[in-house]
Amino acid sequence: MRIAVPNKGRLHEPTMELLERAGLHIENGADRKLYAETVDPDVTVLFVRAADIPEYVRDGAADVGVTGLDQVRESGHDLVDVLDLGFGRCRLVLAAPEDGDIEAVEDVSGRTVATEFPTVARAYFEERGIDPEIVRVTGATELTPHVEMADAIIDITSTGTTLAVNRLAIVDEVLESSVRLFARPDVADDDKVRQVATALESVLAAEGKRYLMMNAPKERLDDVREVIPGMGGPTVMDIAGDSKVAVHAVVDERDVFAVIDDLRAVGATDILVTEIERLVE
Repeated sequence: MRIAVPNKGRLHEPTMELLERAGLHIENGADRKLYAETVDPDVTVLFVRAADIPEYVRDGAADVGVTGLDQVRESGHDLVDVLDLGFGRCRLVLAAPEDGDIEAVEDVSGRTVATEFPTVARAYFEERGIDPEIVRVTGATELTPHVEMADAIIDITSTGTTLAVNRLAIVDEVLESSVRLFARPDVADDDKVRQVATALESVLAAEGKRYLMMNAPKERLDDVREVIPGMGGPTVMDIAGDSKVAVHAVVDERDVFAVIDDLRAVGATDILVTEIERLVE
């Protein structure tokens, strides 16, 4: 199976880190390579421009790809959205000059809109019965209203800071995007695709979780359960020849600080907190 991943830019490192944590270690590094083998002899990684990944997957050069939802929507290809990987979150927004007369989507009718995402833009306006002229640009989209190339823009933003700096106000949200694992429809249910998706999902499920192990008096077990209900309840095991039991549970990282004090208050001892690398639910 071939996985297409971003070859550079802000999506490359998080993708590589996620693959590594999922157990798909890249053999002999990935610098300046077009492809690389992994520890799994059945999985090869291809390094591709993020915008080209939907094409690679659609044409069969890759079976699955890791790229933004915005790139797939812009490609127009019918790919299966297998898993949201939870990073690279951003929005495609319609924006216009702060001091202009465009305050609603309807105001761009008959006007000019500049964007790097003409396919997404056309679908967005067609759905609303609005017909502006769409001008495709390949960079510096925020500049176009100020040099009279366009009346408004559709562009990516994460925080809105760049738009504000360029005195542009958000009129409407066009698309909310994040990085996903995509597959061709004909391979989306293959065992290997599901195996890779499960491995990635297990890493994501473990984020923000901690594994707690402790000893607790048997007579205080109900109190311990109230403190750490865990995922379906804590696991409880007898300790041979002891009046205590061993209790294991998964808790949210943000709760650990308070939970430890609460556990000690109900008699828990020898409390151990560890990180979780992967969690298969």
